[in-house]
Amino acid sequence: QVQLAESGGGLVQAGESLRLSCQASGPSFRNYAMAWFFQAPGKKREFVAAINWSGRITYYADSVKGRFTISRDNAKNTVFLQMNSLKPEDTAVYYCGAGVVAGPEGIYNYWGQGTQVTVSS
Repeated sequence: QVQLAESGGGLVQAGESLRLSCQASGPSFRNYAMAWFFQAPGKKREFVAAINWSGRITYYADSVKGRFTISRDNAKNTVFLQMNSLKPEDTAVYYCGAGVVAGPEGIYNYWGQGTQVTVSS
């Protein structure tokens, strides 16, 4: 079991960058696949990116390919989402999830409380 805490959100202008962090605590972080989802007001939670336990396999939503990069540092129990070329459409609360199988169809049974990203035009 792991506990997750997101940070790094904020207000930026279109075209700028943010780096989100997800700090995990627990006995077996390295064994988990990790993912980022986002949820805009009035919308359902949507997949953004995922990474397998080793960090060697990644997955991205089409809308963020080429702009966002997911990575992890297992030694520090941390997952990152580097967000470049941000667009107003990226505005949402971003959640970090941990699960057994990576990918948009993976099962993520642990979640953080989210961090707000707001992109102005």
